[in-house]
Amino acid sequence: MNLVRKKRRGFDESGASSDIAFLLIIYFIVIAGFNINKGFLMNLPAKDSTRLIQKDDLLRFQLDDSGQILYQGEVRSAAEAEGTIRSAAAANPNIAVLLTISPDTPWQQVVSFVALAQELSIDSFSFTMKDVPLGTP
Repeated sequence: MNLVRKKRRGFDESGASSDIAFLLIIYFIVIAGFNINKGFLMNLPAKDSTRLIQKDDLLRFQLDDSGQILYQGEVRSAAEAEGTIRSAAAANPNIAVLLTISPDTPWQQVVSFVALAQELSIDSFSFTMKDVPLGTP
């Protein structure tokens, strides 16, 4: 008796590659829904907003080159800065926080301060880089 042997088809010819490709596409679509990076969610003022901030409503903080927090020329810890902002926000809900950042400040200190402002629900928060004269290394 002669048995007819079927020639084995390779992976490319069998159609299995299209099935696997389809399953991988579905897998990546499903997994992409779980990988969402929200970053910092802060409310930005409207483009045509006319909100005015009085000088008394402004808290000015600085981050120096070493990452220390300065308020009114004095070094403050993060807990002291939090207490200052919290008490000012309790006394005046229109408080605005302005952070001036030195160019050599460690990035984690900046992120920590922004996270603090977000945690305390500060509506008006602004930060700016400290001016460095041209030609200064």
